Amino acid sequence: IFQEDALFPWLTVQENIAFGLKGRGQDKKSKAAEVERFLGLVGLTEFRNYLPREISGGMKQRVALARVLILKPEVLLMDEPFASLDAQSREEMQNLLLSLWQELAHTILFVTHDVSEAVILADRILLMGKNPGRIREEIRVDLPRPRSRDSGAFLQFSRRLHEALRD
Repeated sequence: IFQEDALFPWLTVQENIAFGLKGRGQDKKSKAAEVERFLGLVGLTEFRNYLPREISGGMKQRVALARVLILKPEVLLMDEPFASLDAQSREEMQNLLLSLWQELAHTILFVTHDVSEAVILADRILLMGKNPGRIREEIRVDLPRPRSRDSGAFLQFSRRLHEALRD
């Protein structure tokens, strides 16, 4: 999943989510049920017939997420998928991702430049060095879930991460 949603603009929300299931030998009824399930998981059931141009950026990212998750990947690769969203939509997407992760148990590799986003989402954070991009340090996030951005432990961990980035 990329920064930009990469949806097919001529397909509806429902059709975008179902796209990857084509050619998988699934009968129409089970395919429709699976699409319905993922529409519900990402909270877009009532927007099933909308085109991408008719929905918000956050909703587009929900469609992109559902379109990938419906394929049941072992690893989900996310390259700054929430970077272009406003703060409220970004937080909503982070919460959605965490709930989907708990329900579907995928391994997620999430690239971000946002320290608080890394601390909210991650169990492990890999700090990358500059030129060439190499892993400089691995940091385990041992904060209990759910994590609150206002807690002292969260703020202390975030400060420690900021310091590690400056080194």
